Amino acid sequence: MKRKAYMSKNAGCTGPYSHAVDTGEYIFLSGQTPIDPATGEVVKGGITEQTKQSFKNLLSILDEMGMSEEDVQKVNVYLTDMKNFDAMNVVYEQQFSAPYPTRTTVGVTGLCGDALIEIELIAKK
Repeated sequence: MKRKAYMSKNAGCTGPYSHAVDTGEYIFLSGQTPIDPATGEVVKGGITEQTKQSFKNLLSILDEMGMSEEDVQKVNVYLTDMKNFDAMNVVYEQQFSAPYPTRTTVGVTGLCGDALIEIELIAKK
């Protein structure tokens, strides 16, 4: 099956990748850092603002594809500092309702630019 890729005008892009790929049953969304698509820059502020922007980018892509947070099955979160886990988790909890998607959170040594977080999703049609 050929790759069916999707690009959004409402999410930042920093390289040669697709925002999402539709396999027919699942949608794989590339990780989104907290880039403001209007400026192309990482949003100012700490982990709370950056988490909100990353989710805003992801949910915008889903919305353009006719989907919502209720379709999300799996979330991967990458944090440059695991001390930010609790603050990220507060924002995360506001994005979804129970039953929550599965999630993995990983500490990493760095992300693009000044990003403190990157989030990727898998959604099911």
